[in-house]
Amino acid sequence: MTTRWSRRGFLAASSTALALGVHTTAGASPLMSTATTDAVEASDEFATLRAKWRTLVLGEGFSPTAEPFKSRLAELGTTASTLRSTMAPTSGSLWPDLVYADPEPDTDQESYGYSGNMHASFTRLNTLAQAYSQPGTGLTGDTTLRDAVLTGLDHLHTEVYNESRTRYGNWYSWQIGAPQALLDVCVLMYDELSAAQLAGYLAAVDHFVPDSAVSVYSGTSTGANRVDLCRVLALRGVVGASSAKIALARDALSPVFPYVTGGDGLYTDGSFIQHTTVPYTGSYGSVMLGGLGLLFALLAGSSWEVTDAQRQIVFDAVESAWAPFLYNGLVMDGVSGRAVSRGLAAADAKQIQQDDHLRGHPILASIVLLGQGASSAENTRWRGLVKGWIQRDYYSPPMSDPSLSLTSLARIKGVVDDTSVSVIAEPTGHRLFTNMARATHRRPGWAASISMADRRITYYETGNGENLHGWHTGAGMLYWWGDTFGNGQYSDAFWPTVDPYRLPGTTTSRRPLADAAGGDWGASLPDVNWVGGTTDGRRAAIGQYVKGLQSTLLAKKSWFCLDDAIVCLGAGIKCTDGTAVESTVDNRNLGPTGNTSFQVDGVTKPLTYPWSQTLTGAGWAHIGGHGGYVFPGGAAVKALREARDGKWSDINKGGGSTVLNRKYLTLYVDHGTNPTDAAYAYLLMPGATAAQTQTRAAATSWLSVLANTDNQQGIAVPSLGFTGVNFWFGGTVGALTASNPCCVMINENSDGTAVICVSDPMRKQTGLTLTWNRAVSSVTSKPTTVTSATTGSTLTLTFGDLSTTAGVTQKISVHLG
Repeated sequence: MTTRWSRRGFLAASSTALALGVHTTAGASPLMSTATTDAVEASDEFATLRAKWRTLVLGEGFSPTAEPFKSRLAELGTTASTLRSTMAPTSGSLWPDLVYADPEPDTDQESYGYSGNMHASFTRLNTLAQAYSQPGTGLTGDTTLRDAVLTGLDHLHTEVYNESRTRYGNWYSWQIGAPQALLDVCVLMYDELSAAQLAGYLAAVDHFVPDSAVSVYSGTSTGANRVDLCRVLALRGVVGASSAKIALARDALSPVFPYVTGGDGLYTDGSFIQHTTVPYTGSYGSVMLGGLGLLFALLAGSSWEVTDAQRQIVFDAVESAWAPFLYNGLVMDGVSGRAVSRGLAAADAKQIQQDDHLRGHPILASIVLLGQGASSAENTRWRGLVKGWIQRDYYSPPMSDPSLSLTSLARIKGVVDDTSVSVIAEPTGHRLFTNMARATHRRPGWAASISMADRRITYYETGNGENLHGWHTGAGMLYWWGDTFGNGQYSDAFWPTVDPYRLPGTTTSRRPLADAAGGDWGASLPDVNWVGGTTDGRRAAIGQYVKGLQSTLLAKKSWFCLDDAIVCLGAGIKCTDGTAVESTVDNRNLGPTGNTSFQVDGVTKPLTYPWSQTLTGAGWAHIGGHGGYVFPGGAAVKALREARDGKWSDINKGGGSTVLNRKYLTLYVDHGTNPTDAAYAYLLMPGATAAQTQTRAAATSWLSVLANTDNQQGIAVPSLGFTGVNFWFGGTVGALTASNPCCVMINENSDGTAVICVSDPMRKQTGLTLTWNRAVSSVTSKPTTVTSATTGSTLTLTFGDLSTTAGVTQKISVHLG
């Protein structure tokens, strides 16, 4: 493969040959020695990689005169023109609004701001370079724009990003943010830069991102951060023609691939953790997926191709880790950490609100890119999944996403236009992510997700002044969406306007908490073990022992995920905070108008705001266009319509200060002040009509609550052959007796068989005896953890050491009789 030689490349190779004093060989050009020929071939390969990266960052396969690309390119040109006109190089800044000179350089929040401005300055230069390089911007090849980019690069190099400076503020700005943008510009403007300029820029990168940055897989060099660092090293090698740097980047990716059993990375159950304790599939996980896709594509077919066999783990994770959290184009907020607070940024001139859909769309594009390096079967299936997510995202169509990069837009458009790709429906089933205390339950027509916390997984993450009120997102928050409704539930200014003490599904104390209570970077963990559950992949029994954040609150919460409903139980709720304790059945965001109907036991309630009522003895409730709620045996539930004001700056220090207003319909159980043993029980029926909800409430024998106490919680649904019990302590519930804490779920089938699912969410049991008072003729399959099984009129299962199974479901299949 050959490419056009740049003058600098030819002279460099020739100079190398002359310096070595080597001789020509037979068949070689009289001016080219063997060593020179090798240098030429190597330089050709670096040029090829530069060209490939240029394509990866600029995109391909789209027409600049066709929409939406025509408008996006014109917009890029307009943005670049504005940035060029406002650039004003002076001591301490390149743009007046991005001062990077820190009068007291350290690592406090103020210094984070200054280092962030340095990073943002390089990002703006990248925007200018793209406008110069892309067609159809109105500034394509513009010499004045070129000179502005070169002036900006030299100014930042002289002032702040050079090999003699010491970093301050956020490490990320110096090791990932700034060098990634800088190196992208170096590729785009390569033929316009002198050898001296390139040498200086690369020396700065080497200073701030030395080889030692990837020498140990720990700290800030794991997961998505490691992939980002490898991108810097690889591009530094490409721009500086260093085979060693590219090889280092390739080899440093390998620790990212294997499954982990603790800390950051991918787990066998599909969990993805970053910052040691934070579920991050939708944010850092997105960065990692995108970064790996780019590096795999860049190095494919080169001397430095990524050939580590364990990269297949990443390919497998597309469907085991990412797909379960993608729904109609959005990525679920429960795995996006502090990113949920990044809505409208004060510094965003375009004022584009980020949300779960806009976080999901880049993941779709990354899956498409990653597919180019996967097997043909994987690539075909993934494109079908992506096409389905694109077509079903009625709330925020990806092709109209104003924040999606041109390259991502082009990849998605390629799938949309590919008539050979057949749409694949939303995956259904239950996924339990034990290692990050998350669960997804997906049924035809709707999907739900549960967020929990334990001594391994933080209550929530705050940091960099972000997600200041996310305190209770790990207290059993229950998210849900419908196939054709509710997809903007958490997208439409939910986070700055919702009552943070009444998040859907949670049990919380109303004790006031300070901004960022508990500490930054997921530092605060509840001292509890019993969090998790068991599943057969279709249904599930899940439980969470809740301890309140900076609160005396204690509670036992259970969810039994069934075919058309989720049964929610709470018990043992106690607290001595001296404040009210509440369990929020739901808190639906009804948008700016809020004229959605609401009825209780067939009686339509007022549409006025504010409105509230205590629903004494309520049997069922229904929110028009959303779904229904059933309260077995009747319950005292409070209903509230309220209009709530909020600003993104309330929950994120970089957020906009515009006051937003959204209408909410809240259903909650008020446990009073300092409850000693409170409880609740309800069914959530997403998408159910009022008639369906009423019918379920009238069918009093459909559900049997077997136990709802501080010791055990369990239900039976005879028509489904379902029994689920969370044994917080050993004991007897219905026909089941457990010697120790565990989670049990049984599905009896119409063919006379049954599947028993058992797990130890505590990961502590070295022995367990489970007895089912049911006639069983034989055990047809069992895991090795079952050391003995006695059948007959009663089935007795004896388990060995469950402490090493990481809460994984143990399945036993039996014949009834």
